[in-house]
Amino acid sequence: MSTTTAPARPQAVRRPGDRIFGGAAVGSGVLILITLAAVAAFLLYQAWPAIVADPTEVRGEQGLLWYVGPLIFGTLLSSIIALVIAFPLSIGIALFISHYAPRRLAQGLGYVIDLLAAVPSIIFGLWGLSIATEAVPSFNVISEYLGWIPLFGGQVTVTGRTMLMIGIVLAIMILPIMTAVNREVFLQTPRLHEEASLALGATRWEMIRQTVIPFGRSGVISGAMLGLGRALGETMAVAIILSPSARYSWELLTSASAGTIAGDIALNFPESFGVERNTLFVSGLALFVVTLLVNMFARWIISRRAEFSGAN
Repeated sequence: MSTTTAPARPQAVRRPGDRIFGGAAVGSGVLILITLAAVAAFLLYQAWPAIVADPTEVRGEQGLLWYVGPLIFGTLLSSIIALVIAFPLSIGIALFISHYAPRRLAQGLGYVIDLLAAVPSIIFGLWGLSIATEAVPSFNVISEYLGWIPLFGGQVTVTGRTMLMIGIVLAIMILPIMTAVNREVFLQTPRLHEEASLALGATRWEMIRQTVIPFGRSGVISGAMLGLGRALGETMAVAIILSPSARYSWELLTSASAGTIAGDIALNFPESFGVERNTLFVSGLALFVVTLLVNMFARWIISRRAEFSGAN
């Protein structure tokens, strides 16, 4: 009994264009990793003299932890405030543009959002500085009715240059990029899913809750992390508005607000030298690590939610 073997399938021949594109994609990914490692190595090299120096020689004369700790705390606090304010607003604006507004109005609002993302940060800083004093009466009202909450306790400063004002300004700064990402994600929702939900008797809001938001969940998280990344690294707006103090403070309406890493570097780097400048590189290294951890945490959240998102 003779047996016959099936003929081997011919292997697909890769075109030169595919090879070039594949090599360029791999090279770009490797280049990003090399650049990231080079930045980390540069910061560590510049910060090492301050790390090994006597604590009395570093900026503040009480050690690196005493100096960098409040700055990390202030950076995270201001960024979280901005994210808490901007996150629901960006979702609401994106849903209005993508599913509620008439086509012409939606196009105009989309252009405005994109233009706001291109406004320089110093403009927002000057705007925040100009309205800081006018916001003091509102801060007094918040302190009067919500002063029992530690965040709004303490003596309200008469200048208005508080951590809450920084959070509001940062929220306005990150709102355009978060809204733009959310809008594009919501517009990618399959039309058949939306029509099926409406055909089953759902209202427009129920359709959005059942199809649009679950589909775009991972994209919304990505947009939030983009906004948080910008808030963490913002310099000029913080440097213009905030008068920092080297202390930990949860009070958002007082003058005893912790500074941010980026703002502190922007204010002190031109006048520093020697170990003091190396101390600022320690702050930069700390900001690099914080940003890296935030992005890793965001990727972990997205990977957990991937099966419920529109990525699959």
